[in-house]
Amino acid sequence: MSNLKETSISSENVYQGSFLDVRKDTVELPNGKTSTREWIKHPGAVCIIPILPDGSLALIRQYRYPVQKEMIELPAGKLDPGEKPEVCAHRELEEEIGYKPKKLTFLTHIHPAIGFADEVMWLYLGEELIESKINCDDDEFIELMPTSIQDATQMVWNGKITDVKTVIGVLWANQLFKK
Repeated sequence: MSNLKETSISSENVYQGSFLDVRKDTVELPNGKTSTREWIKHPGAVCIIPILPDGSLALIRQYRYPVQKEMIELPAGKLDPGEKPEVCAHRELEEEIGYKPKKLTFLTHIHPAIGFADEVMWLYLGEELIESKINCDDDEFIELMPTSIQDATQMVWNGKITDVKTVIGVLWANQLFKK
């Protein structure tokens, strides 16, 4: 078995934001040479596949500044300090789509950007949703898009949905609810 591990020699905090920490590390490579790794320390996040009472997916549309366009996504959000992923999933569903899940099932966790971030994202299925009240953050503007699982899957295949967490979540939903 090969040894591909890189070992940290030093680590520098290049930027500390409100939730992102940008690092620049010097590492020893498997061959003994050194290199630099720039990466983002992330608090972790959740993504929820919410199944509305009518059986449709609760997709959302929101403007994403880094890509300068509106994106179609599943509800998601970052963990607050010390927050458990399941608690975050409950909070984010109510904040973004105005529903509380009676049933929340952990499906898997993913690493959405391994080339430059340590983010871990927990993926949940939200079912038996009870309508409550949308409670978005002050700087968050979201439009609810109830969409059939079949239509959402087609949006993945035709490139209308390109957000990686949503692509993964929609394909999970398609597999879980095949007719």
